[in-house]
Amino acid sequence: MSDRMTAAMLYGKEDVRLEELPLPELRAGEVLLKVQAALTCGTDLKVFRNGTHAKMIRPPSLFGHEFSGIIEAVGPEVAHWKPGQRVVAANSAPCRDCFFCRKNQPNLCSDLLFVNGAYAEYLRIPARVVEANLLAIPSDLSFPTAALTEPLACVVRAVDMARPSSDETVVILGAGPVGLLFVQMVARTGASVIAVGRGRRRLRAASECGAEKVFDLASLSRPVDEIRRATPQEKGPDLVIEAVGRPEVWSQALLLARPGGRALLFGGCPEGSLVPLDTRRIHYDELTILSAFHHTPEAIRESLRLLSEGAVRPEPLITGKAPLKELPQILRRMLTESDGIKTAILP
Repeated sequence: MSDRMTAAMLYGKEDVRLEELPLPELRAGEVLLKVQAALTCGTDLKVFRNGTHAKMIRPPSLFGHEFSGIIEAVGPEVAHWKPGQRVVAANSAPCRDCFFCRKNQPNLCSDLLFVNGAYAEYLRIPARVVEANLLAIPSDLSFPTAALTEPLACVVRAVDMARPSSDETVVILGAGPVGLLFVQMVARTGASVIAVGRGRRRLRAASECGAEKVFDLASLSRPVDEIRRATPQEKGPDLVIEAVGRPEVWSQALLLARPGGRALLFGGCPEGSLVPLDTRRIHYDELTILSAFHHTPEAIRESLRLLSEGAVRPEPLITGKAPLKELPQILRRMLTESDGIKTAILP
């Protein structure tokens, strides 16, 4: 094994460069992963566009956070892992000791440790992540599918918060990768799912994932009114899930929900974004507003279980494969296209 590796470095807005870097040295409790698959995602695209992330990354930094691979080496004091094992890791781990961890809210941990660097030949997994969120993957589960564990875990936790039921109508705003995961997870509950998004390929994938009705935003002149007419008695959905991360879509979600309904605001908006609230609607229509950020160790394990059992299908989401050298061009293309979903980068 060489003592150097190729890795993607983020330097700022739309500035990602592939560089030759020293292989990471392992400290106590750490694991060196030979990356087999790293997935592109909406969060990485936002980071690429904005050059930073409020919580996850500050440039210059290694880049990418959805990954799976094979253990190449283990550091001192690693007792339960060995080279050659097929694994997936979450992109973070809580401290387990702060105020929020003690309140069983580890996703809000005051010292949440993030992992970046999936777009690389090798990735050092910190000891805290090894302890809390490194999991073995079955031999029959592909590496790209296993790499879906992290984004699916965020959706698993959000759906558990929103608790859709079989007698409800749920509108999902956004047909990107996360929106499609929401479609699959909500459809599993027996709820009637309406997907709203852009791009023929994505909307076709939404139908494949279980959406009973699909709306193309490009063809809607009055989206809120037209979507509401597709719900029982035209009252609006019982639950609206926002999976885009734009203030105007947050506003749509709050307008769409029926009286007594729920709005789950999932997509993260740029820092400093403000959304106008119709206080009359929220109060007199008794709207419940929910938000969900990130995942927990429990959600990571449930996510891997669902993928391992085939309960969540990767085929509608992972629509391409490419070598690491093509990553900068793929990210630039993702800035302008509205119909791509996920590409598996294979270092």
